[in-house]
Amino acid sequence: MYVFGITGGVGAGKSTVLRLIKENFNASVIEADEVGRMLMEPGNSAYLKIVEIFGEDILDNPGEQGSPINRAKLAGIVFNNKNKRMVLNGIVHPLVKKYITEEIGRIRCAEKYDYVFVEAALLIEDHYDIICDELWYIYADEETRRARLKSSRGYSDEKIDSVFASQLSDEQFRSHCSRVIDNSHDEQMTLGQLKEIIGYYD
Repeated sequence: MYVFGITGGVGAGKSTVLRLIKENFNASVIEADEVGRMLMEPGNSAYLKIVEIFGEDILDNPGEQGSPINRAKLAGIVFNNKNKRMVLNGIVHPLVKKYITEEIGRIRCAEKYDYVFVEAALLIEDHYDIICDELWYIYADEETRRARLKSSRGYSDEKIDSVFASQLSDEQFRSHCSRVIDNSHDEQMTLGQLKEIIGYYD
């Protein structure tokens, strides 16, 4: 069973690629953001540490046992505070990676899938190459990415510039990844690339 890491800049269409993989291949897909959200639910490991450090004011109902974290409150605290954002990432990211590593182990033992795809925005920065056989870069040209972000998220050019500046460059993604999937065009072109690449491992 092969384990592939999927990454790419915002607006590259990683969600579309993951959907195509689910629909067309015998593959399990693990999304780091989904794992992070789960671990931040009441009673889970990230929840307990976050509430311990940031206090109960970040909860929907402070003082109520098991109250969910209010993500808007937490985001407001860390968005413009680099130090607090680093603290939050330092809590969540290692726990997410630990869970994903264990989940890959469970999938291997079940012997149900031929491939596992792990998608994470910080796949390279968090050194997922340790647990993945290869890292794949989902690419789309800047014009396409900007159009997608304006259409789907309503981002302004200034917001897009800020997000792009916070992420790895195209050259950095390419230097760390074994494969590049060009997702600038229609889904059939993307699917064709996936079939060609994944067919290599059959």
